Amino acid sequence: MAAVAEGLETESAAVEDAARDAADAVDAGLGVPPLLAGNRLSLDLYPRGCHRLLHLCAQQVPQLLEVEFLQLSSHEDPWLLEATLARLPWSLPRLRSLVLKGGQRRNALGACLQGSLTTLPASLSGLTHLAHLDLSFNSLETLPACVPQMCGLSALLLSHNCLSELPEALGALPALTFLAITHNRLETLPTALWSLSTLQRLDLSENLLDTLPPEIGGLSSLAELNLASNRLQSLPTSLAGLRSLRLLVLHSNLLASVPASLARLPLLTRLDLRDNQLRDVPPELLDAPFVRLQGNPLGRAPPAPHSPPGTPVVPEMPRLLLTSDVDSFPVTPQGCSVTLACGVRLQFPAGATATPVTIRYRLWLPEPRLVPLGPHDSLLSGVLELQPHGVAFLQEVGLWLLFVPPRARRCREVVVRTLSDNSWSDLETHLEEEAPKRLWARCQVPHFSWFLVVSRPVSNTCLVPPEGTLLCSSGHPGVKVTFPPGATEEPRHVHMQVVHVGSRGLPALLEEPEAAASPLLCLTQSGPPSFLQPVTVQLPLPPGITGLSLDRSRLHLLYRAPPAAAWDDITAQVALELTHLYARFQVTRFSWSVLPLASSVPPHPPVCTACLTPQLPRYWLWYTTATCVGGLARKAWERLRLHRVNLIALQRRRDPEQVLLQCLPRNKVDATLRRLLERYRGPEPSDTVDMFEGEKFFAAFEGGIDVDAGRPDCVEGRLRFVFYSHLRNVKEVYVTTALDRKAQAVRGQVSFYRGEVPEEVPEEAEAARQKKGMDTLWMATLPIKLPRLRGSEGPGHGASLSLAPLNLGDAETGFLTQSNLLTVAGRLGPDWPAVALHLGMPYHELQRIRHEFRDDLDGQIRHMLFSWAERQAGRPGAVGLLVQALEQSDRQDVAEEVQAILELGRRKYQEGIQRTSLAPGDLGPPGPSALQSPEPAQA
Repeated sequence: MAAVAEGLETESAAVEDAARDAADAVDAGLGVPPLLAGNRLSLDLYPRGCHRLLHLCAQQVPQLLEVEFLQLSSHEDPWLLEATLARLPWSLPRLRSLVLKGGQRRNALGACLQGSLTTLPASLSGLTHLAHLDLSFNSLETLPACVPQMCGLSALLLSHNCLSELPEALGALPALTFLAITHNRLETLPTALWSLSTLQRLDLSENLLDTLPPEIGGLSSLAELNLASNRLQSLPTSLAGLRSLRLLVLHSNLLASVPASLARLPLLTRLDLRDNQLRDVPPELLDAPFVRLQGNPLGRAPPAPHSPPGTPVVPEMPRLLLTSDVDSFPVTPQGCSVTLACGVRLQFPAGATATPVTIRYRLWLPEPRLVPLGPHDSLLSGVLELQPHGVAFLQEVGLWLLFVPPRARRCREVVVRTLSDNSWSDLETHLEEEAPKRLWARCQVPHFSWFLVVSRPVSNTCLVPPEGTLLCSSGHPGVKVTFPPGATEEPRHVHMQVVHVGSRGLPALLEEPEAAASPLLCLTQSGPPSFLQPVTVQLPLPPGITGLSLDRSRLHLLYRAPPAAAWDDITAQVALELTHLYARFQVTRFSWSVLPLASSVPPHPPVCTACLTPQLPRYWLWYTTATCVGGLARKAWERLRLHRVNLIALQRRRDPEQVLLQCLPRNKVDATLRRLLERYRGPEPSDTVDMFEGEKFFAAFEGGIDVDAGRPDCVEGRLRFVFYSHLRNVKEVYVTTALDRKAQAVRGQVSFYRGEVPEEVPEEAEAARQKKGMDTLWMATLPIKLPRLRGSEGPGHGASLSLAPLNLGDAETGFLTQSNLLTVAGRLGPDWPAVALHLGMPYHELQRIRHEFRDDLDGQIRHMLFSWAERQAGRPGAVGLLVQALEQSDRQDVAEEVQAILELGRRKYQEGIQRTSLAPGDLGPPGPSALQSPEPAQA
C-alpha cells in the first residue's frame, strides 16, 4: 500500500508540475482563446492542446465541470499527454465522450502521421460517465488496461493502430454497442468478444483474420458486421444465429464458399461478397436482391492442378476493391489484385513481398513542384503517390493508370513517369483501351514512389559500342545519327527526341511566305562529352525545299544548349552536305562551346527541380531570307511551347452566388459552353491568351465581391490555378459581398493574373485595351453580377432570408446547409444506394448515377444527395425524411449526427448560414418569411 501511495503521490506531483509549466507558458504569451462551447471542449486543432487544457484546469474554470465532450490531439509529447489525461477524472468528472485521435498532421510526403499515444493512465478508469472513446490513428500495440474497466463504455474506436491481439478482459464491457478495430494487425480474436450480448456494430475490416470461431453466433444483438479485406477462406454456419443482422460485409477475402443459411436471416438487407474466390453460390443467395457478387469467378472451372494429386490447392490471388474512405491496404506474400477508388489498378504477384506490408496511397493535385514536364510534354493524369517509398519488391508490381487521351498523337508517345533516386525517369509503358476515351497506361514497377502519365515527343535510345551503330528516330525516319567504328572506347547511351514543327504558323510568325523549318532534334549522351571520331547527323530539309532548288545562303543550322535562351547559327562552323531530301553534318560532341546571346525572352515557367534527363542540346534547320535568325528562332521556340486558351466565368442559374471558373484550350470552348449553359449563365469567354503547360495563375474577385470559403487553394482572396492542356482546369466557388443587396444588385468582376495581383487593378473599361503578352500579369477580366435579394422588395417583408436552393428544413425542425450535406455525403460510403431508395429515388435513376460516375464513388454520393435536395428545396419535412431514410438504411450514426446538428440551436444555425454566405451577420432566428422567400434572381 505504501508503494501504491508513493506512486500516486509521484503521479500527482508530475501532473502539478506539468500544470504549473503550462500555466507559465500560457501566461508568457500562448493565450487561451474561447475554447469552451457549451458542454464541448475541442482542442484537437489547436497547437499545444495539452498545455491549454492543463492551464484551464489550473485556473479551475467552473465551466470545466459541465464539459461532456473532449477532443484532444495525440500529436503531443507522450509524457505530457499522459500527465494531462491523468487529470481528467478530477477536472472533467462529467465527461461522456473522449476523442484522442492522431492523423491531424502529415509528414513531408503528405502521409497521415499516427499519434504518439501508446497507453493510457490507469486513473482514466475513474471516468464513470464515459460512453464514447476514440483512440484511432495512434501507436497502440496492446489495449490499455484501463479500457476494459470503463463499464459504461458504449462505443470504442481503435482503428489505425498496431494491435496484433485483444485481451480477454474486453468481454467485461456490458454496455458496449459499437466496436471498430479496422486497419490493425489482428490474426485472432479473444473468445470473450463473442459474449458481448449488447454489441450492435462490429467493424474488423483491414486486418489479418483467416478464420472465425463458431462462438460468433452468440452476438444476439449484432446488426452490422464488417469483415472486409481480411484472409477469410470459409465462414462458420453459426452466422445463421445472428438473427438481428442487417448488414454483413465480406468483400476482398479468400472465400471459396458461403453457407446457404445466410439467406434465411430475417433482417438482412445487404450481403457484400464482392472480390472473393466464389465459383459457386447457393441458389438462395444467387437470386437474392441484397447480395453483391461482383468480382468473383462464378461459373468458371477451377484451374487444372499442376501438382500431383493430394497436394493442397493454393487459393487464387485475392482481389481488393477499395472505397474512397480507405487509403491503405495489406499485401501478403500470396499477392493480390487491388482497384483503388480513383480507378488505379495494382497487381502484386505471388512472392512480390516476403512479409506482410501495408501499402498507402494518395492522389496529389498536379502542382508544378510535383510535375516534371519537359518543354514539349503534356500532363495526362493526376499525381499518384504509393508508399512506403523505396521498398524493393522481389517481383515487379503491375500498375495501371487511367489517363486523358491526348489530342495530338503524331510523333508523340504516352509514358508513365516516376521518381527514382532523386531523379525522374520514364518507364516502359503499354497502352490498353477498355472503351472509347477510357485508356490505361500499364507498366511494371520495382518499388513505389510518385507516378504520373505524360505525353512526350517520341524518344529513342541506343547503346553505342566501340564497333559503332546507327540511331534512327521512330517518329521521323529521316532523322538519323551514325556512329562510326572507334567513336567511343567504352559503350555509352545516346538519347534522341524529335519535335514536330507545324508548317502553318511559321510563315505568319516570320512574315515570310516561303519560310520553313525542319523537325527539331534533341540529343544527349552519357560518358565523356566528346567522341573519338566524327559523328554524322542527318536532318530532313524543311518542307517544300529540295537540294536541287534551294539557295544555300538562306539555309541556317541553329543550335541551342540549355539553360541558355539564345539560338546560335553554326552554319559556318560545320560542313553541310546536301542531298535531294536531307542535310548532313558531322560533330565530335553534342554540346558546343558558344557564347549565349542576350535575350529579352522571359524565363521559362517553373517546373519540378528534379531533372528528368540532362538538358538536351538542340539542332534546328531553317530556310529563310532573314539575317538575324537566332531571334526569330526564339519566337518560334516559344510558340511551340504555348497553348491558346480562353477563360470563362459562369454563374449557376438557380444560385448566382455559385460561380464556376475555368481555363480551357480555345478549341474546347464551344463544346464546353453548350454542355454547361443548361445550368449556368454568364459572360462570353475572354479573349485568347497564351499560356504554358503547367503555368500557375490566379483568379481574383474585385468590385465588392469576395470568395466565401476558407479554401486551401485560396490565398489572400485569390484562387490558385495551374493550367494543363488535357486536364479540367475548373473550380466552383461561392462568392459573397459586404455591400447591401437589399436595395440593388452588386456588379463586380473576376480578373485573371499570371502572378501576384497588382496594386492598381485595371478598370473594366480599360481592360480590353491592355496588352496581354507573356510579359504582362493581367490576362482577362469578366463581369460578375449578384442580383438584388427579392425578399426585401415591398413593405412588410423586413429582413427576410434568401435561401440557397440546397438549404433544407424549416423553422420547427431546423436547417441543414450545403456544408452539412457535404458532411453527410462524406459519411455514407457504399451505403448510399440504400439511402437513396429510402428517400424515394427510383431505381433507374440510381443506375444512371452509377453509370455516369462509375469511377467516382464520392461523385455518385454527392450527385444523389444534392439532386434529391434540390427537388426538396422549400418543402416541409425534408430533414425528417432524410433522418428517417438514414435510420431505415441502418446508418443510425449519420442520423444521430444530423439530429445533433439540428439541435445546436439558434447560434449554431446563424454561424452556419454566415459560413455559407446565405445571410448577413445580424440576422435573427429564422421566421416564416424566410421559409417563403424565393430563390435569388438570375443574373
